[in-house]
Amino acid sequence: MYVEKETEQLVIKRDGRKVGFDLIKIRNAVQASMVSCGVDDAAYLEAVLVDIVKSLPNDMAVTIDEIQHVVEDQLMKSTYSDVARAYIEYRHDRDSYRASMTDLTVSVQKLLDRDKTVVNENANKDAAVFNTQRDLTAGAVAKSYALKYMLPKHVANAHLKGDIHFHDLDYSPYHAMTNCCLIDIAGMLANGFTIGNANVESPKSIQTATAQIAQIIANVASSQYGGCSVDRIDEVLATYAKRNYEKHEEEAEKWVLAERRVEFARERTRKDVYDAMQSLEYEINTLYTSNGQTPFVTLGFGLGEDWFAREIQMAILRVRLGGIGKDKQTAIFPKLVFSIKRGTNLEAVDPNYDIKQLALECSAKRMYPDVLNYDSLVRLAGDFNVPMGCRSFLPAWRDENGNFVNAGRNNLGVVTLNVPRIAIQSGGNRERFWEIFTERMQTVKDALLFRLERIRAAKPENAPILYKYGAFGKRLDDRQDVDQLFNKERSTISIGYIGLYEAATMFYGGEWEANPEARRSRLRL
Repeated sequence: MYVEKETEQLVIKRDGRKVGFDLIKIRNAVQASMVSCGVDDAAYLEAVLVDIVKSLPNDMAVTIDEIQHVVEDQLMKSTYSDVARAYIEYRHDRDSYRASMTDLTVSVQKLLDRDKTVVNENANKDAAVFNTQRDLTAGAVAKSYALKYMLPKHVANAHLKGDIHFHDLDYSPYHAMTNCCLIDIAGMLANGFTIGNANVESPKSIQTATAQIAQIIANVASSQYGGCSVDRIDEVLATYAKRNYEKHEEEAEKWVLAERRVEFARERTRKDVYDAMQSLEYEINTLYTSNGQTPFVTLGFGLGEDWFAREIQMAILRVRLGGIGKDKQTAIFPKLVFSIKRGTNLEAVDPNYDIKQLALECSAKRMYPDVLNYDSLVRLAGDFNVPMGCRSFLPAWRDENGNFVNAGRNNLGVVTLNVPRIAIQSGGNRERFWEIFTERMQTVKDALLFRLERIRAAKPENAPILYKYGAFGKRLDDRQDVDQLFNKERSTISIGYIGLYEAATMFYGGEWEANPEARRSRLRL
């Protein structure tokens, strides 16, 4: 049974917040020091906690530093001096680590020393090349500045302690950048766009269309820090493949017998489609964005049923099956997501069943495509779309006219909650677990609201490809507010979590999967 304070007392945190006094935190810290010294003495633990409580100031509020000094003094007076030494060393190490996390000199020195925790943090970045090194250096500056001067103090403190993880601090909130998106490729190709000094008009062939897509992807990926996707690429590109077919029809009328003209036009178009999709795969894998990496790109396809869409689907799969380069290696990007839909390709009687079989062969031999069940996703989310980049999905959303919209929508960032730490700090007390959980979730909410406010500060001129030229589905001028692309639930912002399984072991032991109560508890969480 834990000793308790007779009166409620507030604790002033380092970030200035006032919270209720929590003896369990002191108990956990002292117990951890005992374990590190091999001390197993329950009576000693309870006695030293009583001494600590009695020695604390009787003020209505006490600071963290005051509490730590009392704990250190009482441990030094106690039977086990090694425990005191372990506690003091732990606090010193934690304080030093916390300071180093915001020390720009330390961060840059880690880069110069090629510290593996820094240079190997992102497998999609080759830290040996100059442009990646430049990005890592800029990221170190942005992260240090954000933690010291931008984030709310309690959010920064929670991140530094590991209670939460504020993702992508090397980009956001120092820059008012978004995370990931579904690019409105159809709108950009149809209406043209501007990149750099070029005003690009609508393509007249599928080869030009895929070349433009590669440039759009590079520019979008350089203007945000997450992945990007082209959804329904087979249906989008079918329009431009048809233009190739019409050109070949005109050519056939001049040079080919009437009975062979359709076959001629289709064969020529089929080759155009294959070459275009092969070029797109090569271009994506040879691109480098301004942040020193190959863009994380996903192509969604599988729902188009006309001849042109079918040819595009088959070309995507055959290009991937053929491998990349002279050694026919499996391409890393783009990630492929194939959609299965009842009535389209699910069963043998469906018109695109043969393409589904090819997709399964490709997945078995080349790892991709992933497979999405159209009907299940519509049932769960209300509408269908592929993930933005790697794994973030959008819920159904309708515009002011009641139309479902997916292309041009995005995610604004992620903050993750460390669930096992809450379980450990609760000491196995379920009521205490939910108290800490509620407190941490408020911190997560504050972090996400801060991220949202920061992104709203962006100007269209900061990322023209996103805001002015259609990648986000609308075309704003420099005076317009970017929030219209995010508000009314058009965009998402995400809460992540880690360690549900590990947290459950604190309350139900290992191998709890067959325990109905444990399962209900995790589902509730």
